[in-house]
Amino acid sequence: MNTTIQPASPPPPDTGTEASPAERQVQVHLRKIPLLANLTDEEILRVKGDLRFRQYAKRDVVLHKGGHGDGLLFLLSGQLQVVDITEDGRAIGLRMLAPGDFFGEIALINNTTRSASVVAMTDVLVAFLPAATAMHLFSHSPTVARQMLQHLAQKIQRDSEFRALLSINNTAKRIYTYLVLMQKNKPDGTVVENLPTHQDIANMINTSRETVTRALLTLVQQGIVQKEPHRLVIKNPEALQKLVQS
Repeated sequence: MNTTIQPASPPPPDTGTEASPAERQVQVHLRKIPLLANLTDEEILRVKGDLRFRQYAKRDVVLHKGGHGDGLLFLLSGQLQVVDITEDGRAIGLRMLAPGDFFGEIALINNTTRSASVVAMTDVLVAFLPAATAMHLFSHSPTVARQMLQHLAQKIQRDSEFRALLSINNTAKRIYTYLVLMQKNKPDGTVVENLPTHQDIANMINTSRETVTRALLTLVQQGIVQKEPHRLVIKNPEALQKLVQS
């Protein structure tokens, strides 16, 4: 089922700007959002009536750390990065979000404040589902509950892998391990679409942009990867894995 974007009213906290008249005509295919794909027609209608839409410009903060968990959010277009802000003001990237991903679920489920911020890496379009509707889906829709459990299990595994990555002392090996993790989480493991900038990668794995650039250049020169606009093609996954294990 499709829905047409309408201006959000009332707006959720931490909002961007309301959808423009042109954007109000954009058809949102709710069943293309993985979490909502198997809802009944009745459930889809309820979600459709409660969704609110916001657009954000590149580098806008979509969610603020410490904000109230008042709803579940879906990324419809563009790219987001989940970041944590250290006490000295440094932004540490945690993970990237792609269209179809949802976020804000932990604070919503625990009824706590948000544990991280979410920043737009490009112009983005986001859908906001109020807490009451989201929690009703979690408790009354078996398909949503099952997917949420799978999502949380995968998140725990990713966080564990990422903590192990950050414990690697050798910076080049840390970069190679990061690429392997990105490859692992992609449907086509040999192509990493929407590759983060070198600075964003550096922020996520606690190194410098120059170090990331040198490491990727080395991989290109060895024929292990091929860089293309906004994506990375891993031509020799076995060689990349050997660098990680060496």
